Order: sequence, then C-alpha cells, then structure tokens
Amino acid sequence: MDAHQEELSNPFAMDEDCRNCPALADCREQVVHGYGDAGAEFVFVGESPTAGAEATAVPFTGDAAGERVQRILGELGFSRSDPAAAEPYLQNVYLTYLSRCRHPERAATDEEVRNCEPFLNAELRMINPHIIVPVGDRALRELAIEYTTRSPDSFDVTEEHATTVRGRGFELVPMIPPGEQSDAQEAAFVEHVKENVFSRDYRQTKGRRSR
Repeated sequence: MDAHQEELSNPFAMDEDCRNCPALADCREQVVHGYGDAGAEFVFVGESPTAGAEATAVPFTGDAAGERVQRILGELGFSRSDPAAAEPYLQNVYLTYLSRCRHPERAATDEEVRNCEPFLNAELRMINPHIIVPVGDRALRELAIEYTTRSPDSFDVTEEHATTVRGRGFELVPMIPPGEQSDAQEAAFVEHVKENVFSRDYRQTKGRRSR
C-alpha cells in the first residue's frame, strides 16, 4: 500500500466502499478515512466521524468541534487554512478515526472498532509518527492497549489532557473531545505542545528521519 504523497484525502487509497460492518454501511453517507500529510510526525485519532465530518469526508471538520481542532492545528503551525475549511491544507499532521463510519443514533460497537483496526494500523505503520494525539477516552484507551504498558482503565482523558504519555515507540498527547473542551483547555493543549513537545527533540522517541 503506497501513499499518494500529494493527496491529503485518503492518501493510502483505503476501501471507500467497505462493508465490514453491515449495520454502519446501511446507514452511513460515506466512509471517512484519514486525511492529511502521509509523512506526518503527528497523528490525531478520534473515535468516529461526527455528522459534520461525514458530510465533508474529512476528519475533524464540518462543525464547531471540528473548527476547534482546526484552530488548534493552525496555532501549532500544521494548518494554513481557515478553521471552517472543509478541506484544510495540512502539513506534518494526519487526522483519522478508530471507526470510519457514522451511525446516526449510537456510537460504534467494540466489534465495529475492531473491524476498522486494520485501517488504523496500516496508517500508523505507513506514517510512523512520533506523536499520537488520542482525542477522547475511547481513542486513548484503545491506543493504550497497543502503545503503552499501562492498563487502559487507568487512563482518564480529562486528567491526561495536555500531558505527554510515554508509549512503546510513540508518545501520546491526549486531548479532551473538542466538543467538550473549554477555551482554557484548548489553550492548555496548545501551550503543552509548544512548550513541552516542540521545545524538545521529541523525535528521539523513534529516531531521526529526514523530511
């Protein structure tokens, strides 16, 4: 699976007609695969698309919560677009979800998340990021199973928000879901990344690579 380096939308050409989860495939508008820089050092992982993201087919866009994430990306230098842009121009960051389809009445089941694991695992393997930002408790706990030595139940995204968690091969920087964040929590996340991630050589986690 080769990345289309110039493509921001689904750069790994993942199946947009996936029917691994019949209950989701029958009610979704479209699959929302990852979006962004295929060579990114930062990956944001949410739980599943919102109605706004489903409409745009771009993670973390299409609504007020998406605009908060896009504003954060702009403040960190990852985006040159207006926070309301449906297809933001991103550099050094990739946006994706545990589950790629939205059910209008419920969250994805554990089985549905497992069905999407190959998509997420392939993205992370191909991108090989230095920093993963789990957005929300579910994303944090799912990633904790694979990438930390801590019990998933020991994590609370509210307590871990805007901190760095040392992982196995990656560092995790958890984020409260954007729809639940206060302005102060948004500012704390941006400050933590600028002061505690950018200010040191976070690349030592995986070793240097040229970009």
